[in-house]
Amino acid sequence: MDGLDFTPEGEDQVAGVDEAGRGPLAGPVVAAAVILASETDIPGLADSKTLSSRAREDLAVQIRARARAWSVAYADVAEIDQHNILEATMLAMRRAVLNLSPEAQYVLVDGNRLPRMPVPGEPVIGGDGRVASIGAASILAKVERDRWMRRLAEAYPEYGFEGHMGYPTRAHLAALREYGPTPEHRRSFAPVRKLLTGRSGAQ
Repeated sequence: MDGLDFTPEGEDQVAGVDEAGRGPLAGPVVAAAVILASETDIPGLADSKTLSSRAREDLAVQIRARARAWSVAYADVAEIDQHNILEATMLAMRRAVLNLSPEAQYVLVDGNRLPRMPVPGEPVIGGDGRVASIGAASILAKVERDRWMRRLAEAYPEYGFEGHMGYPTRAHLAALREYGPTPEHRRSFAPVRKLLTGRSGAQ
C-alpha cells in the first residue's frame, strides 16, 4: 500500500480491523479482521472506498488466499435497532477479531474508537489508507456487504438495493415512500422511523 507509515512490532500477530455499512438505511453492518504476514505484498491494496467494485472483488480473492488469517462478521438489523449503529459496529468488529485463527495478539482498528475485547490494541484514524491490514479488512468488509445487499435486491427488486446498497439515495427514499420498509430496513434510522411514524399517524 502506497504511503504505509504504521508498522507495529510483531506484525505477524497484528490484525487490522474495519467495517462497512454504518450509513445505509438497510442491511447489516459488516466488519472484517485481517492478519497479514510481514512478507505479504498484495499490489493495489488500498482503502476500499478508493477502488472500483471489480478491483475490490479481485483483491478480496488475493487477501483470502494470502492472509495469515481473516474473518468477516455481522451485526444484523435487529442488533442495530436494539443497541445503535455505533455499538452494533463495535459488536461486529469484536466478533470478527474473536473468529480469527490463529488469534490476533494486537489489533489496529480504523477510526477513533476501540471495541471492547480481550485483545489489546489501538484505533488508527485514517487507518484504511495507512495500514495494509486495515486496508485489506476494509476491502473484505465492503465486498461481503455488497454481496449481501445484492442478495437482498433479489428478494426485494423494487428497491434497487444492487445500485445504492441501502444508502439513502433519492431512488431509495422514493421506493421507501412507495412500498414502505422491508424487514431489513433499520427502523431506528431517522428516514425510516419518520416514515413509519407518518404512516401510523395516518391510520
